[in-house]
Order: sequence, then C-alpha cells, then structure tokens
Amino acid sequence: MPLSPNLNKNDNLTIMAINLLLTLTLALSFGATSVAAAAGEVPTGAVDSGSAASSILAKSVFKTFVNASTFVTPEIKKHLEFCVSDMDAEWDAAFNFSKNTDFLSACLNKNRDAMQRLCTAAEVVFYGAGLVESSESGSTKSGGFLKLNKNCNLSSWPAGCEPGWACSVGEGKVNFKDAKEMPLRVNDCKPCCEGFFCPQGLTCMIPCPLGSYCPLAVLNNSTGVCDPYTYQLPPGQSNHTCGGADIWADFQRGKQIFCTGGSYCPTTTQKLPCSKGHFCRTGSTSQISCYQLATCDEQAENQNITAYGIIFFGGITLVLMIIYNCSGQVLSTREKRQAKSREAAARSAKETVQAREKWKSAKEVARRGASELQSQLSRTFSRKKSVSVNAGKDSKSGDHKLPPSGPDSKGKKKRESNLTKMMRDIEENSDNEDGFNVEIGDKNLKKNAAKAKQLHTRSQIFKYAYGQIEKEKALQEQTNNLTFSGVISIASDMEITARPPIEVFFQDLTLTLRGKNKHLLRCVTGKLVPGHVSAVMGPSGAGKTTFLSALTGKAAGCTITGNILINGKDEPMRSYKKIIGYVPQDDIVHGNLTVEENLWFSARCRLQADLPKPEKVLVVERVIESLGLQPVRDSLVGTVEQRGISGGQRKRVNVGLEMVMEPSLLILDEPTSGLDSSSSLLLLRALRREALEGVNICMVVHQPSYTLYKMFDDLILLAKGGLTVYHGPVKKVEEYFTGLGIQVPDRVNPPDYFIDILEGIVKPTNPTAVNYKELPLRWMLHNGYPVPPDMLDSAGMSPAPGGDSVSASPSANKLDLDTSFFRDLIQDFKFSIGQKSDKILHNFTKSVDLSERETPSVLLQYKYFVGRVGKQRLREARIQAVDYLILLLAGICLGTLAKVSDETFGSTGYLYTVIAVSLLSKIAALRSFSLDKLHYWRESASGISSLAYFMAKDTIDNFNTFVKPAVYLSMFYFFNNPRSTVYDNYFVLVCLVYCVTGIAYILAIYFEPGPAQLWSVLLPVVLTLIANQDGNTFTSKLGDFCYTKWALEAFLLTNANRYSGVWLIQRCGALRQKGYNLKHYYPCLGYLVAAGLVSRFFAYFILITFQKK
Repeated sequence: MPLSPNLNKNDNLTIMAINLLLTLTLALSFGATSVAAAAGEVPTGAVDSGSAASSILAKSVFKTFVNASTFVTPEIKKHLEFCVSDMDAEWDAAFNFSKNTDFLSACLNKNRDAMQRLCTAAEVVFYGAGLVESSESGSTKSGGFLKLNKNCNLSSWPAGCEPGWACSVGEGKVNFKDAKEMPLRVNDCKPCCEGFFCPQGLTCMIPCPLGSYCPLAVLNNSTGVCDPYTYQLPPGQSNHTCGGADIWADFQRGKQIFCTGGSYCPTTTQKLPCSKGHFCRTGSTSQISCYQLATCDEQAENQNITAYGIIFFGGITLVLMIIYNCSGQVLSTREKRQAKSREAAARSAKETVQAREKWKSAKEVARRGASELQSQLSRTFSRKKSVSVNAGKDSKSGDHKLPPSGPDSKGKKKRESNLTKMMRDIEENSDNEDGFNVEIGDKNLKKNAAKAKQLHTRSQIFKYAYGQIEKEKALQEQTNNLTFSGVISIASDMEITARPPIEVFFQDLTLTLRGKNKHLLRCVTGKLVPGHVSAVMGPSGAGKTTFLSALTGKAAGCTITGNILINGKDEPMRSYKKIIGYVPQDDIVHGNLTVEENLWFSARCRLQADLPKPEKVLVVERVIESLGLQPVRDSLVGTVEQRGISGGQRKRVNVGLEMVMEPSLLILDEPTSGLDSSSSLLLLRALRREALEGVNICMVVHQPSYTLYKMFDDLILLAKGGLTVYHGPVKKVEEYFTGLGIQVPDRVNPPDYFIDILEGIVKPTNPTAVNYKELPLRWMLHNGYPVPPDMLDSAGMSPAPGGDSVSASPSANKLDLDTSFFRDLIQDFKFSIGQKSDKILHNFTKSVDLSERETPSVLLQYKYFVGRVGKQRLREARIQAVDYLILLLAGICLGTLAKVSDETFGSTGYLYTVIAVSLLSKIAALRSFSLDKLHYWRESASGISSLAYFMAKDTIDNFNTFVKPAVYLSMFYFFNNPRSTVYDNYFVLVCLVYCVTGIAYILAIYFEPGPAQLWSVLLPVVLTLIANQDGNTFTSKLGDFCYTKWALEAFLLTNANRYSGVWLIQRCGALRQKGYNLKHYYPCLGYLVAAGLVSRFFAYFILITFQKK
C-alpha cells in the first residue's frame, strides 16, 4: 500500500499501524481462504458451538501464516525496514498465536461467522487514515473518531459502529485483499471477541498483538466507562453492552490494551501477576527471572540491580587501587635496585682507583729505594773513576731490571696526542681564527665500544661507567678549573670520544622585522670555533637571544641578511639539528619524571642508535656526575603543584638534557641565570669538559663572576640594537678597550663594567675615552668591516639624548613619526601573518640531514615514549582517580534522575549521557597535550619524532577509552536499568569516548588551556541540542553530521530493538519521528570511530604545523 505524500511526521505512528494491520489482515484472509478450501467450502453454520471443529479450524488458520514473508509485499517490507530488521522474528513476536489459539476457538464457538467479521484491507486502510487524522488534530480520545463510511454514516449507524462492537458480512465470500472497496457489514452486530479490537466507526474485528490484554469490557457504574478501556455506552440504547477492545496504537493513545507492568499476558486474553523472584515489564508475554543478587517482590515491574552496580563499582575501585599502589611500588622497587647497583658499582670503582693509586705510590717508593741503595753501594766499593764507568754500565744493564730513577731518565719522550697538539696550538696562537678538525680517540673509541658490547648485566654496565668516571675524576683533580693550561696535561691520558666538528662563521648578519624597518641585529661578523666556550654578553635589549635564534634559523617574522657558513659551507643549520643542542632560557623539564628519567630519555632518543647501552649509561652518568646531580638523581623534578628539586638543580637538568646527546654545537640561553656562584662554577666546569671533546659552545651570560669570566675562551659583546662591540679572546678584551680609553678600575669585575658602559650608566674616567655610542663603529673600523652609511652619518652628529639606538636611519624614524594609525595596524597585521607563514613554512621545510648520526627509528622512539608517558600517568593516578570519581557521581545522578521511559525508549537518559560523558572525557583528554606543548616544541626541534610522540600519547589515553565507559556504566546502567544490555551500551560509550578524545586533542593543541576548556564544555551541549532537533530544517540536517546524533541514535537503537510485540507501532513511529533506522546501528558506531580517527589526523596535522618557537 503506497503511503500518501501529504502525510507529515505526526502521522508516523499511524502509518506504521496501517502497514502492520494490513499485513495481518492479508495473513488472516489467506488463512481463512486456505482453510475453507481445504474443508471443501464448509459453510460457517457447520461449525457447531460444542464441537472440537472450532479448535481444529483455529489451529489450521494460524499454521498457514507462521512465515510472515508469505504475506508481506515488497512495498510493505520497504516501508518497514527501518524499524523491522527481521520480519519473520518480529512477526512471531507480535502475531504468532499458533502456540495458543484458545482465544480464537472461543471466538469461533461464540460467533460461528467470526471469519466474516474480520476487517478487510480497505477497512484497515480506512482505520489507519482515521488514526492519522486524530494524530493531526491532537485528539487523545480512545481511537479518535473515524470519518463516516459505507457502514457507519448519518443514515445508517448500526450497533457495530460503536467502540468494541463488530458486525458480520453475512453469507458469501469476502475478498480480504481488496484495499479499495469496503464491504457492506451491518448484519448480526455483537460485542467484539476477546483477543480482538474493534475501532469506533468500523464494524469489523482486528486481532490484538502479543503483549496486549484485550478482554471484554465491564461497565463501571460509578464512572459510566467500560473498564479497562475508556469508551462509554451510547446513550438511549439500553440493550447495548460493553464490548471488547477498541484501539491498537502508540503507547500514549492505546495504553489501555498494553499488558500492565508487574503482570504478564501469555495470550491476549490472559493476564497473570508476576510471582516473587520475577519481574514483568509493560507489554510482557512471560515473566523474567531476576538476577541472583537482584531483589524482585511480587508484581515487580523491574528488578533492582543496584547491588550489581555496587559490586561492579567495588571491583573497578579495587583494580584501580591495586594499579595505583602496585605501580608506585614497582617504580620505587626498580629505582631501589638500580640505586643499589649504582652504589655497588661506584664503591667498586673507587676502591679500584684507590688501589691503583696505592700501587703507583708503592712502585714509586720501591724505585726510589732501589736507586738510593745502588748509589750507596757504588760509592762504597768503587773508586771515583770506576764508579762513573760502572755507573754507566749499570745504567745500561739495569734498563730491564730496575725502573728509571725519575721522569727525566726516560729514554724516550712520550708522544703527544692529536688533542694535546690542538690545545697547545690554540693556547699559543689564540689570535688565529682558522678552524680545525678534531680527530682524537678513534682507537680508544673502537676499543671501548668493543669492550662495552660485551657487558650485559646492570651491575657490569654500572661498573664500567663508574670506572671510566672515576678515572676521569682522578685526572681532573690534577687541573685547575679545566682551563687550557690544565687540560693539556690530561689530554693525552683521557679517552676522548670523537665528535664531528661544527664551525660556525657568520658575516654581516642582520635581522630586520618585516614591514617595520627595525633592526634587531646589525652587521654582526665573527665565528664560533670548536673546542671554545664563547660567551655572549650585553645589556638588556642588545639582541643576545635574537642572535642565537638567527644562528639556528628560528627567527620567524624577520628578514635575515648576511652569510652563515657551517664548516665553510653555505648549509642550513637545520641539517645538523641531530648534533646541535639548544638549551632554552626557561627550564622546560618534565616535572613528573625524576632527574635520571629525564636525562635517560633524552639520551636514548638522541644518541647514536647503534651505540651500546653501556656507553649510553656512561654518557648519562658522566653528565649527572659533572653537573652535581647525584644526590637528587632519583627525585622528581617537580611541578607547580608538587614540590621537587631546587631551582638551581632544575636549571642544571635543563642543561643536562642537551649534554647527554653529545652535541657538536651546544647553544645555551642564560644557563647561569638563577644559579649561585658555586652552581654556576660547577656548570661551567661541565661545559669545559664538553669543550675538551671538541664541542663548540656558545652561551648567553648575564654578568658572570670574575672566576667564570676567566673560564671563557671568547667573548661576544653586543650593544643595544644588536651591534657588535667586541668579538675575540677573553684575555685581550681589556687590552682592546684600554686602547679606546676605557680602562677597568681596580676591584671591578670587567664584564659588569663593560655592560654598565654600554648601558650609559657609568662614564669612563678618561676624558679622551670613546663615547659608548661609537663603540660599534670603532669595532667595525678596527677590523675593516664595511660600515653602513647611516652609521657613518650618525657618528658625525651629536649624540641624541636618552641613549636611543642608532639601528634605524633618521629617514626611517621620520617616516615612523608620520605613519598613521591605520597604516601601523596594517603593518602589524602583515607582520603577524608573515610570522605565522614563516612558522608553517619552517615546520614543513625539509633539509638534508648532514649530521651523519642515525638516531633510533620512529618505532623505537614510540616504545620509549610509551614508557615515559606510562610512568607519567602512573604518577598522576590521583588525578585519574578524581576523573573516575566524577564519572561515578555523574552516573549515579543521571541514572537516578533520568528514569527509562517506555514512550521514548530512554532517550532522555541517553541525551544526558552523551553530554556528560563527552564533556568529562574531553576535559580529561585536554591534559594530554595542553600541559606538554613546551616540552614537545623543544623535543621536536631537536629531531625527535613527532609521530612517535603523538602515537604514544594516544596509546596511553586509550586505557581511559576502555575504562571510563565501564566506570560510568557501573552506576548509570544499574540505577537506570534500561532494556538494552550493558554490553550494547558499553560498546556505544567506547566509540563515543574514542571520538570525543580525538576532538579534545584538536582543542588542546590548537588553543590555549583556557579557551580549550571553554570549547570542551560548549561543544557537547550545542551539538547535542542540534542533533536532537526535529523537522526538515537546516538545523536538523546539520545534526546528521554531528557525532552526538550518531551516539544518540546508537543508544536509542540498542534499547528500541528490545521492544517488540505490542510495542511495534510505538517503536516504528518513534524511530521514524527521529529519522533513525535499525540498520544504522553499526554505521553509527563506525562513524564515531571514523570521526575519532579523522580528528586525530587533524590533531597531528595541527601539531606539526602550528608550532610556536
């Protein structure tokens, strides 16, 4: 039967009734026809009321339409496929009366022409149209009022037209399949049979579906209503009695025929109370046994399964407590074992070194004793002449028996190593700016590598590492602050690891803000030499940090001119990022990891992939020892909420993160800021040790002490505006400034005095001294560098008051004064756009790797990241516990307040669930990336894989993807108790949490923490409201693309699929009104998972694109 195109969404329930009732009528008509044919066209009068023929006939009728596919036309099946997934199963649940046909037998016994009273297809269509009209008018009256028709009109209104009554067609055949012409049915009107319903305005019967209760009505004298229905007797007809049921529709209008809760109806004419230990929901055909721990009283409509929720909650809590306590215990036990191994190894290494020193002392004493004894014997038993001859012979013959009398008696001078020659050449020719190649320790490196590969156990590895460290410490104790004069004496004895050298030469380096004609650096020329520790100093605003950014190519939004050569070649600095360490000014260290864990992770991800583990351990242990971090190595660095190590120790850890990767070029931005003199001295000694291996070190320093100042090799002194005042050896800086008439007074720290001069705070005592504004010009002229014309012009002018920078030309300043506000706004906008484009271009520009270092693969780095993030999550167990507690409270509140409504299939509770779970999961997922942005930017800039970082974060967060739905359902499901299973709800929640977690990644990465939290709260609420819109509007169409719509549909389908039988019209109408389809359950889950994957892809794209430097 085609549906009318004029029907709107209010007609959905009745449209379904038309299709279902038409199917039933066709089935009954086919059954009646088949039975009549089999009986040889037995007349209806042959069925005697007291014979068994009525029972046999009833069973024969219903056996003929057990399979619904026999009667359902393709058109009807097409219209019902959205709410009926298995037509045969739904048919059996609603209309398969073959198991018990007593109600039909009783009807045949009471009315021999019962088959002649059944509705035809035309009458069913008419009834459905009447339901449509009553739905449009909003009438809640029982069945509404049907239009006048052939049998019930103004001129003819038989008793069968009243609700609960039906009439017979009379003798003759009835074409039940005729959907156009309604038969004349006005004969022998009687009350409707039990198990059937007879609508008002029709004179025929329709069987009630299973799950309904359709007895004969009884007149209530006090109300005048035929109970249990809502219709009244017609006035003026004293012989008219109450009939049977009068309607089957949705739950709101046909509630009276639904088998009430607390009872079950095996047939449509039998209603039994639920016994104790069982429960019966509305529309039940049998009672359901309660769970073992559930409580069910007599006539219970639902079982109380709160006990299972409590048990489930206790189990989850117990598991989480075990994980929390055991994880901390495992980590602490592991750290204790490692500490014991380290202590034993350190003790063994110290004892070995002490024994070696004692043995050397004993050998020296023995040598001296043998020499003295030999001299005494020679003087006693020999003459003076023979003494000299015999002494010569003894010296020749004793070469292989006795040690030499002293170091001067060695026959052959010890050969100097390459490093010794290099360091001596630098010390003697400090003015030479030529580069050099570091080729040292290759044999020792191979020997040590082969030796290290044979070590496997933790104890052996630590013994090897501490043995090397103690040997180095013994040699370093003989030097003084590791200056050049000290390192030469130990360079030939220490086993130095070869590192590829990086020499940086920069010429006429100028940095200008785009669109503003403002110089941040100007005409900076010089070089950074391997093996040197160069200090960059200057007053505030001199461009010290900008100078480091320009060298590393990270100055976004600026125009860089000049040349930067790496080892004499014009190559980008990014090509060497795997062997370049950059220590930022801020202490970007993971606070929820220990000192050793921070250093060890950096070493594993950034050192050579094929470097043996003992060598990696040696590198980390050497850095810990040199930076004085041994006492706090197992202490957490600490965060704002949790107290950790001191600020100075944190600063040293910040430097150690770059030292453990054994860089060839180490750039540090104010590493000594915030450190006391002893910590600064300790740090600089460690850097001197790095320089000993040929590392090129450049660091920004603010007013170092005199001791630290003397430990630097080179000094780069910048004035305001990024102009060079001096660049050369530290020991010649005072000589240079003395030539300019600027002499450092006694007992004054030279760097402090020079910075005060450049600030204009202190004026030189010599009246002939050069003005501090002319110092950059004098340096350029002194070295023969080209001088910009504007600087020459300004030198001939009187100095401007206030010490303004001369970095911009007078014409540019005049232009700036005449610039309008609107033009400034346009320039600022262009500058901002250019800066962002530079950042994006910088992130996507790939350069050839020239570092010749193979770091671990992405898969191996992913393994390291998973271990690190896992430790961080275990140490954040309290925060996770708070998240779970909030979810539990939300589940209790929503499960208690939003009770399941049979009319809406629990849509209200699911609506709140989608909002609550989305909101709480998003806010918790924001912590994955919001708090680690700075750490990621630092690690990705050093060459660590961004993909490994993102995948590891997501992998650990997937633990919450599976746990949080179980935590929420442990309370919501057992307090709300919907008809769907807990597993169905769990699968939907898992997909929902996975989806919203990916969306939270985008918000966390793109926005700052504050706006990200606001969006996380706003999005679930707004999208859920959009997804819940009805009607054919733009908003409702937009809701089809919202993840909340997919989650709501999946939830509702899991619950609605449990409603069958008498609920069929209600289910089909509700699904059609929402626009849902039973076949969309798995696609909805697929959409949620796909949305989670796509959002993760976009989150990763944003992560690698919109980085801040």
